[in-house]
Amino acid sequence: MPQRIILTVTNDLVYDQRMQRICGSLSRAGYEVWLVGRLRPQSPPLAPADWRQVRLRCYFESGKLFYLEYNLRLLFFLLTHTFAALSAVDLDTLLPCFVAARLKRKPCLYDAHEYFTEVPEVVRRPLVKKIWEWLARLLIPRVDAAYTVGEGLGKLLSQRYGKPFAVVRNVPMGGEGGRERGREGGRERSQSRIVLYQGALNEGRGLEQAIEAMQYLPDVRLWLAGEGDLSDSLRQLSLRLGLDDRVRFLGFVRPDELKKLTLQASIGLNLLENKGLSYYYSLANKAFDYIQAGIPSIHMDFPEYRVLNLQYDVFVLIDELNPEKIAETIRLLLTDTALYGRLQSNCIKAGDILAWEREEATLPGIYADLLKR
Repeated sequence: MPQRIILTVTNDLVYDQRMQRICGSLSRAGYEVWLVGRLRPQSPPLAPADWRQVRLRCYFESGKLFYLEYNLRLLFFLLTHTFAALSAVDLDTLLPCFVAARLKRKPCLYDAHEYFTEVPEVVRRPLVKKIWEWLARLLIPRVDAAYTVGEGLGKLLSQRYGKPFAVVRNVPMGGEGGRERGREGGRERSQSRIVLYQGALNEGRGLEQAIEAMQYLPDVRLWLAGEGDLSDSLRQLSLRLGLDDRVRFLGFVRPDELKKLTLQASIGLNLLENKGLSYYYSLANKAFDYIQAGIPSIHMDFPEYRVLNLQYDVFVLIDELNPEKIAETIRLLLTDTALYGRLQSNCIKAGDILAWEREEATLPGIYADLLKR
């Protein structure tokens, strides 16, 4: 019988590309994989997968009561099922995983998609931050193994918690999309003049500034793929500025559809405010998605993006997060055909290297070593 690994998240499973890739890799490596997440009132049906998908229904949708309820439900689920190892994805599922693993004398792994105690939503609430940080200092040094999404973040977490962190970057599956766009050339791309943001519509993502930048770009459209805490306020901002005809809110988009949408865009956006170490040391999956699709993108001049750009020359980095600077940079990319062509060509080349088929090689070894101990 294959060994069962249960991985846990607090989000819906439908849109989580990273977890789908991880589960697929572990399943192909011969493990019996279960992915446990959350069922929300608006959750769409799950797509078929080679691993088991479980969604826990909660009465509370957000806030402290949600975390309390979900952690209790998750702990009960884990205690009533057998497993060879548990993987807690981010700090908000670590406590039930750690307790269940210790009670059953099984290993517990920590998969840090972000520096949880340094995200803006936590940083601006001192008491909440203090509670999460206490939990992190209590549990992270005691897990059996840990990994994260970038070198810089891995070093930071290792220094903070005294635990080695391996690195498995959040790169997409390889494909022919970027090459197809490369063959189409700049003419079709310049005609689309679509700027795409994919990801959560949450605080600190530079989304207000991106919408305001459209005031200076009358022939450009902005597509926002995702939902989040700022969904309503961003829609209101777009209406207030009279931009509702050019700012399009796509809502939640399934991964396969998101790839198609990305191929229609001219430019990708990933604009983070320096509101905490999590964003400052981030290496977002959208950066790699844009590369894989063959579209140049705009990012903040933060350490991980700077390192990646020095190696592959695929981004334009900016050091100011304001509407005028964003508009200026978008205009530069759409009018400077030589710059755009160079970045586009480099994206297509880098897409062959920055692909999950290469990155996933690290993953089975982490779990194999964990289960041998």
